[in-house]
Amino acid sequence: MKTVAMWTVILAVIGTAIGFSVKPIRDYIAERNRPRWKTQSMVVGEIIQSVNSTGKVEPVRRVSVGASVSGPISELKVDFNDPVKEGQLMAKIDQRLYIASVQRDQASLRTRQAEVARAAAMFEQAKNEERRGMELKTVKSDFISEAELDQIKFMRMTRDAELQIAKMNVEQAQAQLDNSQANLNFTEIRSPCDGIVIDRKIDIGQTLAAQFQTPEMFTVAPAMDKKMHIYASVDEADIGLIARAQKQNQTVRFTVDAYPDELFDQGRILEVRLSSKEEQNVITYPVIVETPNSDMKLLPGMTASLSFQIERKQNVQKIPNAALRFYPPRERVHPDDQKILDGNEEQKDAVADSAKMMSADEKAQANRSQISRHVWVSDGAFLRAKAIKIGVSDNRYTELLSGDVSENDLLVVGEELKKK
Repeated sequence: MKTVAMWTVILAVIGTAIGFSVKPIRDYIAERNRPRWKTQSMVVGEIIQSVNSTGKVEPVRRVSVGASVSGPISELKVDFNDPVKEGQLMAKIDQRLYIASVQRDQASLRTRQAEVARAAAMFEQAKNEERRGMELKTVKSDFISEAELDQIKFMRMTRDAELQIAKMNVEQAQAQLDNSQANLNFTEIRSPCDGIVIDRKIDIGQTLAAQFQTPEMFTVAPAMDKKMHIYASVDEADIGLIARAQKQNQTVRFTVDAYPDELFDQGRILEVRLSSKEEQNVITYPVIVETPNSDMKLLPGMTASLSFQIERKQNVQKIPNAALRFYPPRERVHPDDQKILDGNEEQKDAVADSAKMMSADEKAQANRSQISRHVWVSDGAFLRAKAIKIGVSDNRYTELLSGDVSENDLLVVGEELKKK
């Protein structure tokens, strides 16, 4: 009996110990298996909505300098990167053949002018003979016959025509001389504007052939030390935002690889061109950005990474974008809020199945409804949803327009991985 009583007491003690230890063990296991959430809080500050793109830096204008006459290059006065003024001599084509042509045409012109003088003298002689014949006819009618009088008259008319022909020959010779003189002048290649030589395509001794196509000799970029253009391609989905930014005269910021730590922040949208381009079923539009270049850091051909500022707001409440992207597991959501997940899932299925079947009104309404979202906060073992309305967004935060969210709320952005 004593042994039975002893074992009874022992078992009772063990049962009591087990009873007292079950709850802590259960609480320990629950705490160990409870998910750990990554959280971020709402902040107040500046938010800038922007559209990013890449572009190519180019001069405002490229002026191609060519040659109208053929021949070998005899002199080269400028080189790459040289500044030039309007009318400045840049190169010369061998002038010997053109000088000879001018001298030939000058001699031809003098010959034609001498012929005019001779024709004028003969015309005066013919006029005098006609005058004397008419005087003789007046004194005595039978002193000179009508045939002789006609001969004298028509001789005067012939000499007059010869004089007119001689004068026209002078004009023709003068035009030929002007043509040869112009060709001689064209052998001097002069800059058509102020600028910088950004390309030279000729060398001394090289022969130009301009009979069929004007050869390009230099490329001059005017006003490159004042401003440059950046040619960017913007997706059609963002072109409406770009047009709005242009109307509001918003700033365009960009960087270039040559100065990766320097931000250029004085760009302005100059033009949104209508000439769309399609590549791999993606439609883009050219957008021209104008920027100062007084320090000459921006060079032709550089690649620029642009950020078009669409809207800028100060002192706004901002929700982390990660909180908006977070989609919780169903088993972690409070039963009262699981209907929100059901609504989201149904909406996702509807969009996936019938996006192409939606009317224009339905698509517009669906896009407008995207401003209504939910964020999640931890409430013990479950997550609870908070409805919000959002505004503009950048790459990290989104504007909070309205909603039951305070700065003290920790918004769930993900689940921490458990250490093994």
